[in-house]
Amino acid sequence: MAFLVVLFIVVPVVELYVIIQIGSLIGVVPTLVLLLADALLGSLLLRHQGRGAWRRFNEAIAQRRFPGKEVADGLLIAIGGTLLLTPGFLTDIVGALFLIPPTRALVRRLLRGWATRRFVVVGGPAGAAYGAAAGDSRAYGHAKGTDAAANGSRSDYDFEGTAEEIGDEDPQLPGS
Repeated sequence: MAFLVVLFIVVPVVELYVIIQIGSLIGVVPTLVLLLADALLGSLLLRHQGRGAWRRFNEAIAQRRFPGKEVADGLLIAIGGTLLLTPGFLTDIVGALFLIPPTRALVRRLLRGWATRRFVVVGGPAGAAYGAAAGDSRAYGHAKGTDAAANGSRSDYDFEGTAEEIGDEDPQLPGS
């Protein structure tokens, strides 16, 4: 609740205060031109950084590795672009920090530290929910009379019993 109050009430009031103070120092028209230039520069930076993040995401997928860093970068770029398009100088500063690669890496590291303290990843036997932890052979399709037991194949990954073994000559497989 406090975060929402800060986000929707305090930040706009502080932004208006800063805009009024800068307007009184340099004038109304230069302040408006500066805000417009910030928005245009932000949109160009958003487009450039967004394309780079999308390219790195596709490369990670093509290399068959988890694109966690790329997804985090894409999220930070989207938030940074939104903040740069929002009128105000303080949100522009934060948005620029999210769009510039070295500072984005620092923010990503801070977010990773926050997430590892906040969330716990628990590992266990993959088939635990299906009785594999208790030694139930039916969880792996080894029960007598099943197709997996009949053809001698073991399908540990097949939790629902819907996977099928296919031969190497199947034209649907890549590289065949």
